[in-house]
Order: sequence, then structure tokens, then C-alpha cells
Amino acid sequence: MTSATADPTRRFALTMVDELVRCGLREAVLAPGSRSAPLAIALAEHPAVRLHVLLDERGAAFFALGAAKRSGRPAAVLCTSGTAAANFHPAVVEAFHARAPLLLLTADRPPELRDTGANQTIEQRGLYGNALRWFHELGVPAGADLAQAGRWWRSATARAWAEALGPPAGPVQLNLPLDEPLIPPKGALVGEPEPGRPDGAPWTATTETWRAPTAAEVEALAAAVRQAPRGLLVAGWGARVRVEAADAFAAASGWPVLADPLSGLRRGPFAVAAYDALLRVPAFTATHRPELAVRVGAGPTSKVLTQWLGLGLGEGVPQVLLDPDGAWPDPLRAASTRLTADPNALLEAAAEALMAGPERDGDAWRAAWMEADARALKAIGELLDGWDEPFEGRIARDLVAHLPHGATLVAGSSMPVRDLDAFALPRDGLSYVANRGASGIDGFAATALGTAAVAPGPVAALCGDLTFLHDATSVLTARTRRPGVVFVVVDNDGGGIFSFLPQATLPPDLFEPLFGTPHGLDLTAVATAAGLPSRRVERAADVSPALAEALTADTSTVLIVPSDRATNLSRHRAVAAAVAEALT
Repeated sequence: MTSATADPTRRFALTMVDELVRCGLREAVLAPGSRSAPLAIALAEHPAVRLHVLLDERGAAFFALGAAKRSGRPAAVLCTSGTAAANFHPAVVEAFHARAPLLLLTADRPPELRDTGANQTIEQRGLYGNALRWFHELGVPAGADLAQAGRWWRSATARAWAEALGPPAGPVQLNLPLDEPLIPPKGALVGEPEPGRPDGAPWTATTETWRAPTAAEVEALAAAVRQAPRGLLVAGWGARVRVEAADAFAAASGWPVLADPLSGLRRGPFAVAAYDALLRVPAFTATHRPELAVRVGAGPTSKVLTQWLGLGLGEGVPQVLLDPDGAWPDPLRAASTRLTADPNALLEAAAEALMAGPERDGDAWRAAWMEADARALKAIGELLDGWDEPFEGRIARDLVAHLPHGATLVAGSSMPVRDLDAFALPRDGLSYVANRGASGIDGFAATALGTAAVAPGPVAALCGDLTFLHDATSVLTARTRRPGVVFVVVDNDGGGIFSFLPQATLPPDLFEPLFGTPHGLDLTAVATAAGLPSRRVERAADVSPALAEALTADTSTVLIVPSDRATNLSRHRAVAAAVAEALT
């Protein structure tokens, strides 16, 4: 069928999907509905696209988000009109703040139906406020200028892909008003996309690039480091710094590296793992205050590290912030210098400048950190290994230590990311995904399943019981996903993080229903209802063997590890006391 006679809505859908594939689309997620039917069919037909179908829009968006975060390329999520699009909003917020590339394809009713009381018609323009990198609404295909339609559709689609890639990366919404008929007469799925560029090229090719550092920026960083032999490289989540660049800078500067595991830089000979515990010892902090901190990625997960660096507390440590997207991840306004060039090139060039200059004497400074770290880790390890009942910090430590090379660990918000930061040991060969942009617990199971869809190796997901239950819809459909996820669920019957916050001082009759929020549910029964194998792990030493067994399954599995909130709090305090004693 020729372009002149093909159904325009069908032709539009085929053209858009073809252009997305030319740009690089491989993963698409559908929350089924009627208005989105033309795009859903075109996505399902294209051999280069893997289409994942999820029942609810919130889970679908987080599934796409997990795939985008792990792969680094945009994933698309498609829905019908009305409240369907509204349910994308939590994932949109996370993608915006996490700088994750996400394409939102929101089918809509024709514009003339807006504000008329027409069924399933809402205002979808501006639905996500300022949490988008770009918004564009295409015209109704049936009313398009057919002589120009192909180039309009392809150009807008190519730009949407480029805007999602950034920099900075983030969510992009294409609002797609579609008129009936949505399916060709008698379901005749014929037609061809409008012609594109030769040889399968995108209509407008684009690449994600960061600005190269100038000679002045390199020298400014190198000069600052020369004047501060007692310095730190601090890496938060989302650092996007290659290990080679971090190692080169640390070696040349003589500084230790304080890296959140989510940064991917807690590894190598210069990584200090127990900084959270070390910085709770006043005698240590008094003698190890740095003259300068170079920060990459988001602010530290560790609150004690944040406070110690002086963010907002008195005269803070001078800080150089490296952010290639030109953002300001500096909530307490502590950075004295902000450099917006490619952090890899900047760190490597600064390292070369330092190595070419006068010999530096940073060995004693870094050696003191490494020696204290070794003593702290020994004390922590002896304490953790001596407890027979599971401790949440040990669960995090052992997952990191025993996941196979090439695996991915998806970390839940609240306590899991904090336990990973406090207890994970340095290692190579493990990737991390976490929804730390807005730090919500919603959509966790879907994020993990989306991660597993694109990850090259096995995926485990560490979360609390409330996080697991919050995304129960995704859990209930997890058995249909291949490959699966090993969900390690710490079950303390409520919100464990609140035991560490000022709310814990409230009377029990207020604290428990408002913050502790015990649910009293049997998580094994939840897993059984979802058709997922599950196991309750009662001993700390059994967590790692249970993980190894679960990783051999051909479906998602659930490991439930019981924990008591009061006991967990006391053990955190015991760890702090043991480290203080070890440093005395």
C-alpha cells in the first residue's frame, strides 16, 4: 500500500517506531489501553524492539526507568489517555532528578475534546510540570499535511531521543493525540513508514557529549590539589566517573577515596570503606580534617560525612564540585568551586599535571586513613560475624561480597542504601541501580525487573518490607518476567529508618501507627500469591548460601530475612562503639 492511500494513523505509528529504532531504541514498555493501540501494534511488530507489557502504568514507567538506568540508553513507555498518563508521574520525577533517559509516549484524545466532558480526556500538556527535559505534542495524524508529515514526525522523534540523552539526560514526553479509527478497517495491518534517511540513519543524528576541560580548568584543579596535601576524593551516587580516572587522580594526589558504593568507585587500593563509622569517632575526626575535598556525583549518602565536611555547619571544608551537566548538586551551598567539564578528562589531566610537577608527600596522610579503615573493618567484621541472628548491615555487606562478577544490585531507599554505604566492602565487578534521584520507595520491584531485562548478568534487589509491599502489583506479575530477580527483603514489620530519626522519641502510641507502621503481613504468603518461590532465612550465615541457590532459579525468587527494629538500632550503636574502641 502506498503512502498516499495508507491509513494516516497507521502510517504515523510505523514512522515514529521506525525513527525510534534508527535512533537506538531497543526496550519499550506498554501499559495496555485503547487510544495507544496504533503505537502498541507498531512496537510489537518491529523486530528490533522488545516490548514488555505491564498491567499498571506506574509499574510500567518504573520498569522502563530500570532498563534505562542500567543500559544508559532511553527506554520508551507507552500508555493510553487519561489517568493512565498521570500514573507515570512518580517515575518521571525520579528520572528527572536522577538524570535518567526516559521516553514517555502518552496517547491522547483529539484536542477538540478537551474541556468538553469527553470520556477519558484530561489535560495531558503540562501534566508533569517542570520535571521534563522536553515536551512536544504532535498533531493528529489524520489532519497532517501529508506532503510534510513524514519529516515532521521523524524530526520530532529524533529530537525527543536527543533530548532524553542530554546532557543532562532525563524524561521527555511526546503527547500523541490520535483520532478514530485506531485500528485499520478489518484489522488489515498493512502500510509502510514514511521514508527516512538512507541506510537506516536517524533523521537527525546526535551524540551525548560532555565539554572537554580547558587548560585553565585543569591547572586550577591541579593547583588546588598541590596546595592541599590533606585532601579527599568524595564520590556520591551518579558519579559517572571511570575507575581509571579516579585511580589516576587518587594516585597522583596522594588522597584516599571516600565512595558511596552506588558511585561504582568503592574499589581499588585507595578506597576507604568504613568512613561512616570512622567519622563517628571524635578523636579521629579531630585529627583527620581535610584541607580540600573534590566531589563527584551527588551529595554523600552518609549524613555524618555530610556534616563533617561542614555542609552548612560552621566553616566547612573547601570543596570543588565536578558536574559535567552543569547542575548544582550542592543543597547546603558548600562548594567553593564548580567545574562543569567532563570529569574523567578533568581528573586524568589533573593527575598528569600533578605527576609532572614537584614530588608530593601525601603518603602519610593516605596511609593514616587506610590504617584506620583496616582497624575499623576488622572490628566491624568480628562483631557482625559473631551475631547469629541476621543484622541488616551484615545482609548488605554479604550481598555485595557474594554476588557473582558481572551482577547488578538494585538498592532500595531508606535503610538499604544507608546499610550499603556503611558496610559494603570494596570490590570490582558489581554494578548498582537505585532510585536516589528523589529517594522514593515506590516502583522498586518494577525498577528491579526492568534492570534485569537489560542487565548482562544476574540481578539481586535489596529492600525493606514496606518497599516490597508498596509495589505489590509488580511483584504479582514478576513470575512472567525472564530473566528474574532475587528479591532480598528485610522484614522488620514496618519503617525501620524511623527508629534512627527524632520521631523515635515520641510515645509508642504515636510512633508506631504514624511512623513505625507495622503491617503484620506474611511476606511468604505474598510471594506465594505471586507464584514466586520464597524462603525465610533465619540465620545470618545462611543468607549468602540462600542467595547462591536463588540465583540458579529460572524465575524471580524472594528471600525474606527477619529483623527487629529495636535490635537493629542497638547493633548499629554497638558497631559505632566497637570502631571507637578499635581506634583508641
